[in-house]
Amino acid sequence: MALKLAGGAAFGLSLLCVVAISLFHITYAEDPYRFFNWNVTYGDIYPLGVRQRGILINGQFPGPDIHSVTNDNLIINVFNSLDQPFLLSWNGIQQRRNSFEDGVSGTTCPIPPGKNFTYILQVKDQIGSFYYFPSLAFHKAAGGFGGIRILSRPRIPVPFPDPAGDYTLLIGDWYKSNHTTLKAHLDLGKKLPSPDGVLINGRGPNGVSFNVEQGKTYRLRISNVGLEHSLNFRIQNHKLKLVEVEGTHTLQTTYSSLDVHVGQSYSVLVTADQPALDYYIVASTRFTSKVITTTGVLRYSNSAGPVSGPPPGGPTIQIDWSLNQARSIRTNLTASGPRPNPQGSYHYGLINTTKTIVLSSSAGQVSGKQRYAINSVSYVAPDTPLKLADYFKISDVFRIGSISERPTGGGIYIDTSVLQADYRSFVEIVFQNNEVIVQSYHLDGYSFFVVGMDGGQWTPASRKQYNLRDAVSRCTTQVYPKSWTAIYVALDNVGMWNLRSEFWARQYLGQQFYLRVYTASTSIRDEFPIPKNARLCGKASGRHTRPL
Repeated sequence: MALKLAGGAAFGLSLLCVVAISLFHITYAEDPYRFFNWNVTYGDIYPLGVRQRGILINGQFPGPDIHSVTNDNLIINVFNSLDQPFLLSWNGIQQRRNSFEDGVSGTTCPIPPGKNFTYILQVKDQIGSFYYFPSLAFHKAAGGFGGIRILSRPRIPVPFPDPAGDYTLLIGDWYKSNHTTLKAHLDLGKKLPSPDGVLINGRGPNGVSFNVEQGKTYRLRISNVGLEHSLNFRIQNHKLKLVEVEGTHTLQTTYSSLDVHVGQSYSVLVTADQPALDYYIVASTRFTSKVITTTGVLRYSNSAGPVSGPPPGGPTIQIDWSLNQARSIRTNLTASGPRPNPQGSYHYGLINTTKTIVLSSSAGQVSGKQRYAINSVSYVAPDTPLKLADYFKISDVFRIGSISERPTGGGIYIDTSVLQADYRSFVEIVFQNNEVIVQSYHLDGYSFFVVGMDGGQWTPASRKQYNLRDAVSRCTTQVYPKSWTAIYVALDNVGMWNLRSEFWARQYLGQQFYLRVYTASTSIRDEFPIPKNARLCGKASGRHTRPL
């Protein structure tokens, strides 16, 4: 795919030079390249009937989908036409050996207004459904997000027939206020009010439709790109057959509706097996005192009539319903993943863990302002990306061990929290949620096995109920109120990786940290060198990347 961006031949030539130089060192010559030119601008949008200043990519809200195949090299030139620094991050793309390209404040310098940056990504050994989003300030509340799909290579078997169509559905809660207003509200130390609505692909109630032919089966890639709320997704009179979760082919369980927690992605198959009519597509908030609902339309090509009556209801505040559904999502052990060998050939349950990390969130006031924390530390970003400080050995940017591996029980304090773990260790991480809301956590650079979740306090005895055979492998997991979730993760990807709350106000106000996966080796087999085109900022300004 190639999209044209105004700027002239000189701009294009300089881009090709940067790309050619960089790719020579960090990609595999036999894998295909896909080139994208994106211009990020402001534009008027009306998702809930009120004019807002949205963030558009090539004039689109949401942004364009990225279509790719396992191992493709994605060369994405992003020109920032906003009046603020900007970055895109790639939710679920693992950036193997290359956290420099992750696009969050701890790894990558912002793109200044009027400037560009070329991301050089490889979707190495990955398949599945993901999304990208703007990671700085509160830009995510204005758009700038879009879907990512990674198809299997042609000779790798997929555990279901090719669908008749393949649709991206980006669902999420939404505010009528502009992103600058929301950010200013948080900067004053206040909590955000409840969202004003829910969107499907950037549109409000009945604003989007999907065409189907009777008797055919379609794949829907559903991602919750919102700011806060878990959403229940359902289609009137139709069943959802789950087939993939964030890069893992699952047991093909059929559901009447599906809880999609903020930051998560799912693929379902839907068969148009009902009478030829129009049917409601519904996304509604979960675990909220006031249920916010939006609708789209599933439209049969030979439809005899429009949608009628009220949209079908779904679960609202029921925790057990959601917990039981989450436990039912399992890996298809006999299906191939990105490689031909079965997904079940990796026996994670037989590996001894080398470390247990327990993470507990908290909310409170610091200097009279609202903050959120993990193990009592509320993260604050320095002006120098942590990865650059690490690479150039710049002192006074962060401290190893500035966050404890266990809850301290103390009050919230502010620091640039970095936790170190050894490369190739196999780690157990427990998310302990002592609060009364559903939490959602994401780890960049990795997929992890969700081995257990339950109510109450986690103890070593909780391991007795772990799923050590076919737990789903994913990159974003929910933690229910007054509950815990445990994951296993093989730390096989050197770098500086963001672990964050997907509740966007919470991550903005400190509920995140960076996991430094460290090795003393400097071999390119373990980590790629800094990209030649890397922007340098903060205390890294004036340094040099690598000789041309």
